[in-house]
Parts: sequence; C-alpha cells; structure tokens
Amino acid sequence: MIRRRRIAYAEYHRALAFLAEVGRAGEIPLLLDVFLETMVDEVSHGDGPGTESCLEGPYYVVGAPQLARPYVLPQREDEPGQVLCFSGSVRSTEGRPLDGAELDLWQADATGRYSRFDYPEPRWNLRGRLRTDEQGRIEVRTEVPAAYEIPKAGPTGKLLAALGRHAFRPAHLH
Repeated sequence: MIRRRRIAYAEYHRALAFLAEVGRAGEIPLLLDVFLETMVDEVSHGDGPGTESCLEGPYYVVGAPQLARPYVLPQREDEPGQVLCFSGSVRSTEGRPLDGAELDLWQADATGRYSRFDYPEPRWNLRGRLRTDEQGRIEVRTEVPAAYEIPKAGPTGKLLAALGRHAFRPAHLH
C-alpha cells in the first residue's frame, strides 16, 4: 500500500502524530473497534455458516460471572431505566436446539455508560454469562440500554467527522 500510494514522509509523520494522539487519548481500542474490528470479524467468520458474527467491541471484559436461572443481569440497587425481558433461542446450522450454549452478555446502562469503563463499581454491572436450556432457549431480565455517541472530541471522533461518518451507536445488547 505504501508503494502503491507513494506515501511520502510528510504523510507518514501525519499518520504517526495521529496515532500518538490516539494513544495519549486512550482511544486505541475505540479506533480499532470503529475502523478495523468489523473487517477482522468478516475475514474470520464471513464465509462460515449460521448467524452473522457479533463484535466484542471495546467494552468487552473477560470473566463475567456465570449466572443462575432465572437469569437477571447483575445491576446496581438503583439501576436507572425500564425493564427489558430479552429472550431467544440458539440453534445449530441444521436447526437443532443447542442445549447449554453459553452467551456472554453485556450492555450499556440507561445513560449509555458501561461498567468497568465509565464507572468502576459494581464491577459486573449489566454483565453476565448465561446458558441455554435443553430447547436452546434463553431468557434474561435486564434494563433497556441507551443509544449513545462515541466520544467526538477525541481523535477517533475527529476522524469520523472528517470522513463524514456519524458517531452514534444504537441501543444494543452484546
């Protein structure tokens, strides 16, 4: 790419300065999520059978607690928002229910903030691992997450703006 595009030192130094700014802003995971993770996921799983893959994103944390039925995502005593009952099923590519499939579920709160990133405690707020029943079904009680914008003032937001892309993320569960 450097040869084909004939990248000069001035462009190289601008890219280097931008990446240094991303590092100083603590936005490396965010930048990679916004611009690279989708492509990595597509290359890794795009040709596979079954449902489209789901990105981890920059707010994933390994080690969420295994929950017991009836499933309720851990939440603060005064958790804001409206109750959401989420249900679905997990099936093989042949349509068989998958008993014991693990779902690692996490989400933003009703204000668009994630535990462990935007507030430290409780550590596992709105995060947990669940297993499907013998019919491949899952049901969990949680709160309706908020839509939010990724930070626009930092280098990732500025790059999105320069490219004419928005910074909004719809309300979602991971």
